[in-house]
Amino acid sequence: MSPVIQAFASSRNEPSNWRPTYGQLLTSYDTEYRVLTYSMNPAPRPSFTPSLLRDLDRFQQDVRERLSGDVFEGHEPSVRYLVHASTVPGVFNLGGDLEFFLRTIRARDRQTLTEYAHLSIRVLYANLVNLSLPITTIALLEGTTLGAGFEAALSSDVIIAERSVQIGFPEVVFNMFPGMGAYSFLARRISPAMVEQMITSGKLYTAEELHRIGVIDILAEDGAGRRQLQDFLRKDERSRVTRTALLRMRERVHPITLEELMDISDLWVESAMNLPEKDLRMMERLVKAQDRRMSPSPEAARQRSG
Repeated sequence: MSPVIQAFASSRNEPSNWRPTYGQLLTSYDTEYRVLTYSMNPAPRPSFTPSLLRDLDRFQQDVRERLSGDVFEGHEPSVRYLVHASTVPGVFNLGGDLEFFLRTIRARDRQTLTEYAHLSIRVLYANLVNLSLPITTIALLEGTTLGAGFEAALSSDVIIAERSVQIGFPEVVFNMFPGMGAYSFLARRISPAMVEQMITSGKLYTAEELHRIGVIDILAEDGAGRRQLQDFLRKDERSRVTRTALLRMRERVHPITLEELMDISDLWVESAMNLPEKDLRMMERLVKAQDRRMSPSPEAARQRSG
């Protein structure tokens, strides 16, 4: 077992082993199914803060570096499944860091906003291509999933969501659009016309509704997301070759390039920098709404992730 996986394994009992490295991520490792779970624990609100994005980027680099040695030597990696989850009760992720957006837009700091957008794309694209490793990526949605949170889930091979979870793209409320891969990722699963309707309507859907049209892969009962994940892992052992081949075919038939995602993120930055003040004030009101969903205490977060 590689050193990084040993550390992840030990973190089930001693999370502090890894928390200093990933300040807004908690990790755990399941030896039975070789599952590495990384749970977002963002502060000050459950959104994609710059700090969370940097932690995700470092985490991906660490895992890729350690596991690529196994692959190079012809061994099966110590991780088969990479599970993206959240520590925040009732929330997977509320999307982009609106307070950060407001600050950079009003300061006319295009460079900082562009760096944020490009880092977001690098993180999501790395997940989309499975860190260039023979692993399966899974998003586990146990709570509200909005904007970039939904895009992050869509970059995974498999999406598991609890039935009543609210999911959607509310960006149209402040005259914006999801610019971190939404169109590209969704167009692999549903028609472009349906993608555009989801983006322009700003409607929030239940996971049950999205499962019905093929956006959500596996539907769990409320409160049973992690049990459904375990069921999937057990069943996947019997059909892993077939499912992996289907995922690779999807990538071949509907390829998504890093250049495509970067170009769209640049369009998003350009649009954000031209928002009028009335839309920025609407964004401010949404920041206050996000603040009502603060991250749990560290102790509560450890209990949820472990």
